[in-house]
Amino acid sequence: MSRFVLLPLALLACVPGAAQTPQPSDAVEADWRTIPDDELLVMTLGDDRRVVIRLAAYTPSHVANVRALARARWWDGLSVYRVQENWVAQWGDQTEKKPLPTGLTDRPAAEFEIAAFTPAVRMARPDPYSTASGITADGWPVATNGREAWLTHCYGMVGVARDALPSTGSGAELFTPIGQSARRLDRNYTVVGRIIEGMRHLSALPRSEAPMGVYATRGEDAAIVSVRLASDIPAGERPRFQYRAADNSRFEAAVRLRENPRPPTVSLGGASVCDVALPVRPAP
Repeated sequence: MSRFVLLPLALLACVPGAAQTPQPSDAVEADWRTIPDDELLVMTLGDDRRVVIRLAAYTPSHVANVRALARARWWDGLSVYRVQENWVAQWGDQTEKKPLPTGLTDRPAAEFEIAAFTPAVRMARPDPYSTASGITADGWPVATNGREAWLTHCYGMVGVARDALPSTGSGAELFTPIGQSARRLDRNYTVVGRIIEGMRHLSALPRSEAPMGVYATRGEDAAIVSVRLASDIPAGERPRFQYRAADNSRFEAAVRLRENPRPPTVSLGGASVCDVALPVRPAP
């Protein structure tokens, strides 16, 4: 029986016998930019499973709340309590009874949209959710309808769960898409970050068969040991990461290759912004 293994194009160079010649879409050292320590949120689950979230500068009020919650150690001892197949994993206080830290803005002003659509690289085609989309210079997926602009709910992005409007969510309850992209949430829920390490720990959690994917018993929850800003972790212990900048011809070439892969892969003449790889690496 034949077996076919699909590899991302970026990994083909790692296969023995594959070409090792640098390609126009390959990053060079100057393309890597350091992520500030206060933009890294480190969530530790049981069994030392680490999830690192890069916080977005585009939704400052909600991100300020997330930082305040981390500094108050509010999430410590809570859990990932919702894992819905092909949808989201969600964490926080399932009982909704734990008081929020003093001074936290319970209902920040809406940040479902961002100030402007300014991608460094635009996707070649529109999609069902936007008239244009692309990647910002600092490595975030964005979209527009020609009037408003927003961060997109791709796999691994981190959004703020909320009650009905006018609530925009305090930031205490967070979620990430673990299956298909959740683009229908765009402009309805605030995006505060993207998981850059440890996504496998959330996407591999057991799915709940209960309504909305909320675990039926608390014994099924995945315990959160701690959540800290990297800037609040001792310098010798904190993780450090770099993202690949998009404001260069090499990144654009990588996007065009994703939109039009080389034969024998059949090109469909375009791709979704959520199909674009957004590389991050540990800082050397």
